[in-house]
Amino acid sequence: MVTIDSPRQYTLSLHATPARIPQVRRIVAAHLRHWRLENILQPVSLGVCELLTNVHRHTEGDGSCVLELRWARGQFATSVADGDPRLPRLQGPQPFAERGRGLALVAHLSDSWGTHTTPDGKVVWFTLTAQPQAMRPLRPLPPTPTLSTTVSAPVLVDFDLRAHAHPLRTGARLLSDA
Repeated sequence: MVTIDSPRQYTLSLHATPARIPQVRRIVAAHLRHWRLENILQPVSLGVCELLTNVHRHTEGDGSCVLELRWARGQFATSVADGDPRLPRLQGPQPFAERGRGLALVAHLSDSWGTHTTPDGKVVWFTLTAQPQAMRPLRPLPPTPTLSTTVSAPVLVDFDLRAHAHPLRTGARLLSDA
C-alpha cells in the first residue's frame, strides 16, 4: 500500500451551466488520475455532476459556486458552495420521477454526505475513503518493427500479358462467333 502524507486540494470557482458541467467533470477526472485515485473516479464524477446540476436548477442567480476537492489521510472530500441559503432535502424514493433523486444518488455513492449553511449561502459535501493505486512499474516495450523487417518485396516473375488477354479485347474470335 502506498501512503502519501501531503494533503491534496483543488478549488474551482465557476458558473454551473449545462455546458460547463461536463468540462468540470473532465477536470475532476484529471485531478483524480493525477492523484492516482482512479478507483473513485466514477462515484466522484457522478456526485460532482449531481451537485453542480442542483446549483444550476435550484439556486437563484447565475449559478456561481465553488467546487473543492480535498484528499488527506485516506479521505476524499468534495464540496460545492453556492450563494443560496436554502438547504436541499433528501426526498423519498420516487422511481419514475424525472427530478429529485440527485441527493439520493450522492448518498448512495458516498461514505457520508451533508449540508450546512454559511454566512454567504450553503455547502453541500460528500466523502469517500480513497487510497492511491500503486504505480505499475514501467516495462520497456519491444521495438516497433520497421517496414524493411516485416515486409519483403515480392519477386516479380516474367509475365506474358498476351497469353492471358481477354479474347474480346484482343480481337480474337470466340467459338460462338464462328
